[in-house]
Amino acid sequence: MPKQATPILLSNEERETLERWVRSHKTERRRLERARIVLLAAAGERTDAIAVRLDTTAARVSKWRTRFAVERLAALSDRPRSGAPARYDVQTRKRILASLDEPPPSGHATWTGELLAEALGDISKHQVWRVLRAHQISLRRRRSWCISTDPEFARKAADVVGLYLDPPENAVVLAVDEKPHIQALERAQGWLRLPDGKALTGFSHGYKRHGTTTLFAALEVATGQVVGGHYWRRRRRDFLDFMNRLVALYPDRELHVVLDNLNTHKPKRDRWLKRHPQVHFHYTPTYSSWLNQVEIWFSILSRRALQGASFTSPWEVRFAIDRFIVAHNEKAAPFEWTKSVVHQKGLKDTYSDLRN
Repeated sequence: MPKQATPILLSNEERETLERWVRSHKTERRRLERARIVLLAAAGERTDAIAVRLDTTAARVSKWRTRFAVERLAALSDRPRSGAPARYDVQTRKRILASLDEPPPSGHATWTGELLAEALGDISKHQVWRVLRAHQISLRRRRSWCISTDPEFARKAADVVGLYLDPPENAVVLAVDEKPHIQALERAQGWLRLPDGKALTGFSHGYKRHGTTTLFAALEVATGQVVGGHYWRRRRRDFLDFMNRLVALYPDRELHVVLDNLNTHKPKRDRWLKRHPQVHFHYTPTYSSWLNQVEIWFSILSRRALQGASFTSPWEVRFAIDRFIVAHNEKAAPFEWTKSVVHQKGLKDTYSDLRN
């Protein structure tokens, strides 16, 4: 004689809950099956009939109707499981981080995830990467720094930063520097047809040199406008020629010019400055050219107009730079200087404190 099935009697609240689970599209599949088993059992269905109807086993139907009879709705949720024991612990993390302070194996300049796993022996490379990601450690990223040895660093840095944050009234502040030896590189460009019928666009790895040119540039700090001048070299006479152009562009205006410490910018006896009393030179501390805003513009110029381009002569380079200056000046905006405190030991990525 077959064993009598456990009877199921539902309260109104239980029935409403089970029917809501069955109707919902967000109910887990396993909970949906269990809810249907209980509802069919409450309707008087036999265990074997429910199994056939839901395409499952009679043992499975019996299990869930018996559990529900004892624990009610709570029985339809999975019981907590301990899971597999943890393979790695806090000591594992400490070992991985401590290994980074050790020199990498012979023949390698830097650590990689695979090298760390091999050196530790009992830790997988995937766990190594998990720990590194959790601590936001990149084995490939390198930061560089520049320590100024200028004994007057504080005074010079304060002078330059003061010009940016609080420029003199009715005066023009210009950031001036030169970008020397810009190469005219000719690269073969176009389409490359592959044997499988696909095509790639790009440029050849090889190139031909066609000489160099030097760019002098002045960035007006208040507007972001740029003035450029092309020269073959960067001698003192070239610098003064460019400065004469700037004086002519701003007649009867007081000019405050931010410069680095190149010898062409600061001779021992500057007769030119004596003839132009309206011009004032402000020098950045040594090894602190990143304080000169025109350096950021040089970086923008390189990325947008020079990198990857092909030139057959220095004149083409100059024309390309001039076209970029015109396009830049049409939408020029000043850099927003947000760094009010400058340290003598600074990372080179301080450019992040300048926003256009």
